[in-house]
Amino acid sequence: MLEQNKLTCSFAFEKINQENSTWRLNPKTASIGFIFRHIGETMNLFGYFFGFSPSTSNTTMGKEDKGDWYEVAESRMLIEVGFQMLEQLVKNTAEEDWTTIIETPFFGPVSKMRLFSHILFHNAHHAGQLSLTLSRGA
Repeated sequence: MLEQNKLTCSFAFEKINQENSTWRLNPKTASIGFIFRHIGETMNLFGYFFGFSPSTSNTTMGKEDKGDWYEVAESRMLIEVGFQMLEQLVKNTAEEDWTTIIETPFFGPVSKMRLFSHILFHNAHHAGQLSLTLSRGA
């Protein structure tokens, strides 16, 4: 599942650069830079629930894009670190431990597998937004 998520998301992620990071699908939507940063932050911050110390602070979750500048290289690094964290999680989690319940402030008590799956869905959801903005935004 993780490898497929990385592949699926890569089609959008690889097209993002500093020049198109300010593009929006329309004036009411978030920019490419904001969404890309949000993906990296979310992956790392959700790692906390799996016992990983976050490598970033929250600047996007639950926030509105106010047009701030987002460094694409930094966001790309956060995403790479996030994927590495998820790879370690997959490698080091015993099959029976995926049903372990984790308390979260967002979803309440959920299994490790459900939270892991949510991260992958979240990545793919935003990769779709990025793809649409890359093809139709300005």
